[in-house]
Amino acid sequence: MVVLCVVTATTFWLLNALNKDNYTTTVKQPIQIRYDEADYMAVEEIPQEVGIQINGNGWDLLKRHFKISVTPLEVFVEDPFQRPYLLASELEQQMDEYLASSSLVDILPDTLFFKIDKIVSKKIQLVPDTTANTLAENHAYASPITIDPETVTVTGPISIIEQMEGKLPLGFGEDKIRENFSRLLPINLSREQREFLRLDEETAQVSFEVIAFVETQLTLQIQQRYFPENVTIDAAITDMEVRFLIQEDKQEMLNELELSAVLNYNNRNREDSTISASLNKTPDYIRDIAFDPETFKLIYE
Repeated sequence: MVVLCVVTATTFWLLNALNKDNYTTTVKQPIQIRYDEADYMAVEEIPQEVGIQINGNGWDLLKRHFKISVTPLEVFVEDPFQRPYLLASELEQQMDEYLASSSLVDILPDTLFFKIDKIVSKKIQLVPDTTANTLAENHAYASPITIDPETVTVTGPISIIEQMEGKLPLGFGEDKIRENFSRLLPINLSREQREFLRLDEETAQVSFEVIAFVETQLTLQIQQRYFPENVTIDAAITDMEVRFLIQEDKQEMLNELELSAVLNYNNRNREDSTISASLNKTPDYIRDIAFDPETFKLIYE
């Protein structure tokens, strides 16, 4: 019985208190920042609410605290790209009219910041993405990589487009390629970019030629050039091994080259008195040349 009396008295007191005016409290007021979505796009989350200090009837303040029947205050921003903020002073009149039965005391914070970019269109270059193991081992490009179209138009927020630095990598969809390549490939944006950007093209034709190299090992005679009379290498050494890759379709030209290992005294290492060999001829279809031994010790008499 005592508990019932206490509950009843407390209820009557609370109801009576809520009916009174001149209460002041701070609540979170939902807001909706509006802008011309044809010309602008938000690139970060826009503020969804603002703190306000209000004075009014207890019932009204209670409803606003628990967001009962509270709708967002719509605020239109004319040029959010050039002016990416709203001052509390700019919201005061609209907020005061919106509150109706309560009085606005203050808005917290004094400035609302947002990041809403202008939407632009810009041509960017499609570039081949060769960062992965695009070609098979001992294979090389035999022609430039051609992409058609060379450029695409991208539309979206200016800050996102500027991050692309005028280029969009185009992957080949496979690796360890051994043969000539010509394929219509999808133009893909990253997951983050797809959220903001759109392209005027969906595919591009990518073509290039591929050549294979084979490993070759030869024993070559040594030629000494520009050696002074008092300088030589071990007289017992007259030839050396060389390994290199040669273009597969040029192997028959090896005999015509008449290769030799050249020791050019002018190219010696002056610090440790050693000298390295080089081929007397290095056509562009030979690469990755390695000699054994790598160096010789110069002998001064």
